[in-house]
Amino acid sequence: MRKRVREAVDADLSNAPLDAVGRATLRDFAALRQEPEVVEVQFSGGVMGQGWAVTRPNGPYVVVYLPQAGCFSLCVEGPFGPLDIGVHGNAIGCFGSV
Repeated sequence: MRKRVREAVDADLSNAPLDAVGRATLRDFAALRQEPEVVEVQFSGGVMGQGWAVTRPNGPYVVVYLPQAGCFSLCVEGPFGPLDIGVHGNAIGCFGSV
């Protein structure tokens, strides 16, 4: 599964825009990228699900891959772990929305 998550991140990176903002976002993402790590993500209503953190925290934010949804999520670090805040899509799009 870790390999599948890495491949999903790599695919997003290869499709990222290469204008000045896109290059800066890619540079910042690369600086915070980490080996995928299993995390429990909290969703609305207290529902918990498994995800894979693909970045170290950027302030309170972390990008998590949600295998059951097949997309990435921007999460905020909370007292009980990452909390899904409803920003979903590709890794760079989620990361760049901060």
